[in-house]
Amino acid sequence: MIQMTVNASRPYDIFVGKGLLEKSGELCREVNGGQRALIVTDSNVALLYAARVSASLEAAGYKTDVFVFPAGERSKRLETVSAVFARLAQNGLTRRDMLVALGGGVAGDLTGFAAATWLRGIDFVQMPTTLLAQVDSSVGGKTGVDIAEGKNLVGAFWQPVRVIADTGTLDTLPQKVFADGMAEVIKTAAIKDSRLFGLLEDGDAMNPSKREEIIAGCIDIKRGVVEQDEREAGERKLLNFGHTIGHALEKYYDYTSLTHGFAVAVGMAAITRASERRGLTAAGTYARLTACLDRYRLPLTDPAPEGEYLSGVLLDKKRAGSKIDLVLLREIGDSYIYPIEVDSLSAFLGGGPGGEV
Repeated sequence: MIQMTVNASRPYDIFVGKGLLEKSGELCREVNGGQRALIVTDSNVALLYAARVSASLEAAGYKTDVFVFPAGERSKRLETVSAVFARLAQNGLTRRDMLVALGGGVAGDLTGFAAATWLRGIDFVQMPTTLLAQVDSSVGGKTGVDIAEGKNLVGAFWQPVRVIADTGTLDTLPQKVFADGMAEVIKTAAIKDSRLFGLLEDGDAMNPSKREEIIAGCIDIKRGVVEQDEREAGERKLLNFGHTIGHALEKYYDYTSLTHGFAVAVGMAAITRASERRGLTAAGTYARLTACLDRYRLPLTDPAPEGEYLSGVLLDKKRAGSKIDLVLLREIGDSYIYPIEVDSLSAFLGGGPGGEV
C-alpha cells in the first residue's frame, strides 16, 4: 500500500493499493467521527462493490444507506444532486456525518458537489474504482455537474477528507473503460514527466504489477500541482491539456457516444498537431504522443464538424474575456499556457481534430 498526503487548504491522505475497500470503514473512521454515511454510486459499481463498502462502514460503526444513479455522464446533472439531497434529508445526515463517492469520475464529481453544498459543507470520502478516477478526478477537490450549456459549469472546490484507491477494482474494468483512464495517465506524463511517459511508451501500464507505481506517480504529479495552485489560477490549468477540445466534443455528442478519456485523447492529438506545425512544440512530439495514444487503443481523430463542436468552447472555464488559455507541450514532459483569441481557435487548429502534421 502507498500512502501520500495532499497539503491543500484541508490536508488529506491518499491510499493506493489492493484490498482497500475491505478496510474502508476503519480508514474513514480515522478522519470522520459521525454516525451516518451515504454511499453514492452508479448502477454498475453498485452491483460489484456497494455491499462490500457498506459492510466495512457498518463494522466501523456507521449507519449506512446507498444511493444508486444510472451509470453514465448524463447522470452528472443537478437533478441527480437534488435526489441525493433528498436522501440525505431522509437519513438525517448532519455536518458530522459523511458522503462516500464510490465509482468513477461521475460519482466523485456529483458526490463532492453534494458534500460541498449540503449544510454548506460536510465530509466526503473518494473511493475511485476506475483508472481515470484514481489517477485524476478523485484528487484535487474539483466537484461539479454538467448543464445543457456545457460540462462542469456548476461546481465548487471541496477537498475530500480521504481518498481510498483500491487498485483491485481495475481488474473488473472493460478494456474500453481502462483505455479511457489511460488518456488521463498519458496526459499527466506528457505535461510533467518524460520518464513516466517513457514507461507508457514501453507498454508498462498493461502490466498489472506496474499499475500501482504508475497510478501513484500520476497522483504525485497532480498532488504537486494542486498544492501550488489549488483553485486553478495558473499552474493547475496545465492539467487541462486536451480538455478544451475534449469537453467541446463531449458536449457535441451530448455526453453519450464519446467518453471523457477518448475525447481528451482526440483533443491532445489535435492541439499538439496544430502547435507543432506552428513551431510552438518540438518536432517529433506529435508522433510520440499519438503513437502512445494508439498503443492504448485511444482515438486520434473524430469526424465531428469543427464549426459545430467548437461552439462549446465559448463557455470553457479557461476562457477570460475574448481569450482562452490553451495548454501546449514544448516537448514531452514540459508544458505551458498559450493564450489565444477564442475567435482564432479554428484557424489555429487548421483542420479540426484530425489529420497529419
